[in-house]
Amino acid sequence: MNRLEFQSLAVERLGDATALLTAGRYSGAYYIAGYVVECALKACISRKTNQDDFPPQTTKGYYTHEINALLKTAGLDGDFHREAKADPDFESYWKVVSNWTEHTRYQQREQKDAEDLLTAIDDAQHGVLQWLKKNW
Repeated sequence: MNRLEFQSLAVERLGDATALLTAGRYSGAYYIAGYVVECALKACISRKTNQDDFPPQTTKGYYTHEINALLKTAGLDGDFHREAKADPDFESYWKVVSNWTEHTRYQQREQKDAEDLLTAIDDAQHGVLQWLKKNW
């Protein structure tokens, strides 16, 4: 996949998660919402490596679903710490987002969990996706 595909997929997954939330499918909404951030981070990685395509699978650190590991691989951890220090809401949202793992597919989630994660991702002023878009 390339950077533009990851960007498009992040936006598409946001729509999917929102639709699932609206339909009362909270566990699915929560699970899919995490992929919004993962795809956005992988778009950032593609930009950082100056490749249109995502790095080859033999490259360590790129092929994970772990949000904090992807943040570091994208080279954004310094920017993240500056943003978190300047914006406590963003820092709180990141904590919500970084609790997501691919293993949530096996867990039941409540409406509040899904709503909190989607807000943390998509808040227009302090959301994680808004910040990541500056770097993808």
